[in-house]
Amino acid sequence: MLDFTWKIFSQTGNIDTYLLFKELEKENQEIPGNLNEELAQIDFPVS
Repeated sequence: MLDFTWKIFSQTGNIDTYLLFKELEKENQEIPGNLNEELAQIDFPVS
C-alpha cells in the first residue's frame, strides 16, 4: 500500500496523498511492536 500511495504522490504531487503516505508509514512502524506482543502471548501453552 505504501508503494502505491508513494507512486500516486510522485505522479500527482498531491499533498493529501503525501499526508496519507506518511500516516500509513507511521502505522506500519507501530504494528511490529503490537505483533510481537501478540505472538508472545500465543507462545503460552493452552493447558
